[in-house]
Amino acid sequence: MKFDELFIKTIRTLSVDMVERAGSGHLGMPLGSAPMAYELFKNHIKINPEDTEWFDRDRFIFSSGHGTPLLYSLYHLFGYNIKIDDIKNYRQLGSITPGHPESYITDGVDATTGPLGQGFAMAVGFAIAEMHLAALYNKDDIDIINHKTYVICGDGDLMEGVALESASIAGRLGLNKLVVLYDSNDVVLDGNVIDSTNDDIKKKFESMGWNYLFVKDGENIEEVGKAINEADASEKPTIIEVKNIIGFGTLDAGTNNAHSDPLGEEGIKYLREQIKWEYLDEFYVPDEIKDFSKEYLSYSNKKYEEWLEKKKKYSEKYPEEYKRLFEYKELLNNLDFSKFHKFEKEVPIRVASEDVLNFIYDEVGMLIGGSADLSKSNKTKIRSCGYFSKENPSNSNIAYGVREFGMACITNGIALHGGLIPYASTFLVFSEYMKSAIRHSALQKINPIYIFTHDSLSIGPDGPTHQPIEQLASLRAIPDIDVIRPADANEVIYSWKYAVNNDKPTVLINARQELPIMYDSSYDKFIKGAYVVKENENYDATVISTGSEVSLSLEVANSLTKEGINIRVINMPSWEIFESQDKEYKLSIIDNTKPVFSVEAASGFGWERYTKETENVICINEFGESGNGAKLYSERGFNIENISNRIKNILNK
Repeated sequence: MKFDELFIKTIRTLSVDMVERAGSGHLGMPLGSAPMAYELFKNHIKINPEDTEWFDRDRFIFSSGHGTPLLYSLYHLFGYNIKIDDIKNYRQLGSITPGHPESYITDGVDATTGPLGQGFAMAVGFAIAEMHLAALYNKDDIDIINHKTYVICGDGDLMEGVALESASIAGRLGLNKLVVLYDSNDVVLDGNVIDSTNDDIKKKFESMGWNYLFVKDGENIEEVGKAINEADASEKPTIIEVKNIIGFGTLDAGTNNAHSDPLGEEGIKYLREQIKWEYLDEFYVPDEIKDFSKEYLSYSNKKYEEWLEKKKKYSEKYPEEYKRLFEYKELLNNLDFSKFHKFEKEVPIRVASEDVLNFIYDEVGMLIGGSADLSKSNKTKIRSCGYFSKENPSNSNIAYGVREFGMACITNGIALHGGLIPYASTFLVFSEYMKSAIRHSALQKINPIYIFTHDSLSIGPDGPTHQPIEQLASLRAIPDIDVIRPADANEVIYSWKYAVNNDKPTVLINARQELPIMYDSSYDKFIKGAYVVKENENYDATVISTGSEVSLSLEVANSLTKEGINIRVINMPSWEIFESQDKEYKLSIIDNTKPVFSVEAASGFGWERYTKETENVICINEFGESGNGAKLYSERGFNIENISNRIKNILNK
């Protein structure tokens, strides 16, 4: 038996045994795609399984995330830190071989995938990061960054709109180091692809500026290899359509019944006969394959050591660039924000944000991002450079067009790649398009920055389609992100300082309008998540507010003081940061022995955790309407008189 054939059979039988042992799993894709994945890993991809964080490794994005038996079999056989016991523990609690790939759990997984289309889209972000960093840091004598991004995706991925949003961007940007192996097996879970889709993939991708290649038989690894070589030499991103048979070798091969689930004893016997697998032991790996793993590690280490030597020379010859590339987190941590002037008068929050963004970029670089065709409104433009393109890859503004979901996924890819702090922006109401990707940011424990402007009814004439109500509550409901709504321009400075040093995703909620300056604010107060902005020793009640409602709450407190009612006002820029404080501090801020009110021009969902009483939540739980923003804001109850009366009525009960 030829070695290549033996290796592919080993991948297939390991995949079968994993799903059988687990009692569940998606087996069809691994059985069909094993040959092309093997060819990619054996003869093309540049990796070092012993250092999966190697900065100049090729990135591999397994967009068909449900097919993890293939991924884990590959990683085990090519020497990654996935042992045979991990393979046997597939899909079990606490294992490093979960049902879908998770970048923060399994060594060597470059991106968490599973929600179809998002892996493809994140891969575009990886390719952007590589091209941008290469343009910034490569020298005539040392190319410190020179790697590719390889993807395996399936029919389901390419049905998702987010994949096509991102593919369009990749084609426009000419990301020639992006290579997609498309597992084209004509089958999806519910039936045949043709039942729902009759797209011409070749015409579709060529029209978006891609190179298209076709391999008619996925079992022919020589043809697969030729196609990958051609793709590697292309001046465009490349998609290689490889015709595979889902569930290869099974009784249901080529049908949707092969998509998932164990084969059972008879099914396994049939597959072994079909592929001529003579070994009866479960999870069996022939000695020839084990020996190859050792040889492969030796081969990959040679490339790795050559790069380490290159890196050493680079650090000696170009120390400043070296620091920016490899020690950027330290540079950001040490950035002196006192160089940036504190705001002394009212400034629109979104304008202040753009000023701070540009200060950071001018001081240390490292930021890259853009808006979904709203940079003039969101104020997210880096002023000292133009748009990133194949012709100008060192530029740091990305023209995403009206593609919110694609933008967010690409931002995740850039963050996962490393070396940069990416940001993405749109109106707050349009964060709905991005919610799955933001959740994915949190799940992957990465730190992109999301900037959402036009944060309340006060935007007025655009009407309820553009006026956010429930968005703040839904963003706060996502675990492991920090949502920040600054109350004045100086809190914008603190927000950015926090965000660029955060180890989690940060969501900045920036008002469109000017807000009064709170002269007693400071970063030390801000990073507590909530702090007192108006103290009253003998207070009758506490009012907590965020963003543009902080200044309104202060006016309410001053008005009530004239009536003999003492109000303590708390500014809470971030629930999440506040909740991370110790119990003693939280009790010093939220005193529930007296009435506590919340004031925020958005859905009241969740505020009861602080007010304890629903009636104490002053909010907006209905859609807005088109008209003058200030008038609408007041009509919906956000004025001094109405809020004062609400507080008095409850205190007088």
